[in-house]
Amino acid sequence: MMKRILFFLLILSAMMACEDDDNFSSASGLKLTFEMDTLKMDTVFSRSASSTYSFWVYNNNIEGLRLSSVRLSKGNQTGFRVNVDGSYLDNSNGSQVNNLEIRRKDSLLVFVEMTPADTRQLEPRLVEDDLVFSLESGTVQKVNLRAWAWDAERWDHFTLQHDTTITSERPVIVFGPLTVAKDVTLTLKNTTLYFHDQAGIDVHGTLVTDNCLLRGDRLDYMFSNLPYDRVSGQWGGIHFFEDSQKNILIDTEIRNAGDYGIQYDSVAFNATELRLDMFRCIIHNCEGTGLISRNANIRMRECQITNMGGDCLSIEGGLTVINNCTLAQFYPFSADRGAALRFSNAMSHVNLLCDSSIITGYADDVVMGVQTDTTKVFEFNFMHSLLRTPKVEGDTVRFSNIIWETPKDDIQGTRHFRLIDEVNFIYDFHLDSLSTAKGLGCYPF
Repeated sequence: MMKRILFFLLILSAMMACEDDDNFSSASGLKLTFEMDTLKMDTVFSRSASSTYSFWVYNNNIEGLRLSSVRLSKGNQTGFRVNVDGSYLDNSNGSQVNNLEIRRKDSLLVFVEMTPADTRQLEPRLVEDDLVFSLESGTVQKVNLRAWAWDAERWDHFTLQHDTTITSERPVIVFGPLTVAKDVTLTLKNTTLYFHDQAGIDVHGTLVTDNCLLRGDRLDYMFSNLPYDRVSGQWGGIHFFEDSQKNILIDTEIRNAGDYGIQYDSVAFNATELRLDMFRCIIHNCEGTGLISRNANIRMRECQITNMGGDCLSIEGGLTVINNCTLAQFYPFSADRGAALRFSNAMSHVNLLCDSSIITGYADDVVMGVQTDTTKVFEFNFMHSLLRTPKVEGDTVRFSNIIWETPKDDIQGTRHFRLIDEVNFIYDFHLDSLSTAKGLGCYPF
């Protein structure tokens, strides 16, 4: 008998709880509570979709509330798209959704995206709207939505068949591979190219750059302290094919690429034909290798190649000249990072000349020279440089005036440089005042 009474009381309690949950009030004093009063989105390129943002709406009252509507104040004129707890604000219904309920002590999740139209301005322009919550009681509450829209030119699977010079004041977003055909020269001056996902530049002809930035197109944040512009693997990099030649990169930064920053395919070696000439360039924070050179003739002067998931510089045959460069391997996203410099003659003859440079990193040895074929030339000379590698005794021909860096040195690795912020992933490879490498590297003083 007692068991039956207890069972009856449990059923009655559950019924009363359900009845309480279904009790909705239209009292004007009851309001919703919002996780935020303003949703601030990052800069969004015109005609490009933003990331998805979200926030919670809470009913902290002891009774349920009904919403007669949730709507965008400006309708579909601003480019915002909203989903409230699975219900899309339909443009055919005035950019609103009707007759929603929030039970007591319950919540709704709101998702917001936007695709802004062209602003017809060179600078980013503020775009805002209000998301209006109208309760059954007549109470109206709002959340402000705001973003900065930036006009951009959009290129998708674009192949250049004629010599082209680009000096765009507007940002250029590359959605598919930008291909430079054979015997065609692409010149980029004073501009920034933003590459979407795995898009990159395929060069069969010639690429000339001056004062340019090449990076991914994500302007938002992965985490609160980590913008996507500090995350590797954002785009495809620059691929020079075997028929490419006479490439010149000046004051150009390539950052956050995927498998490589620059890859030069294997070519028929010519000691007098300079395939790639880089001056005051930066390749930084790629998921794979910074620069891969396969049997090419390349020259780097005052260049910085830093923080790679693979090697910073990988030389697979050919002639490579390195003058006043900084190769620093402090890749933060994996302990299984490559070397700062790796060179081998597995593919063909190799001749490496390195002068007045800094080659350092986290590992005890970041300079990897591998002779795999004794029938092929394997020549290298390091002069007036800092090398983080075990000291080579007795070879004054290949190594002259070398600072041999070890993990036991007072000033070594990250301590050479002005700023190595391993929490926020911010790096400044100018030399610190205490560095023992003054006069060396791409920023010698």
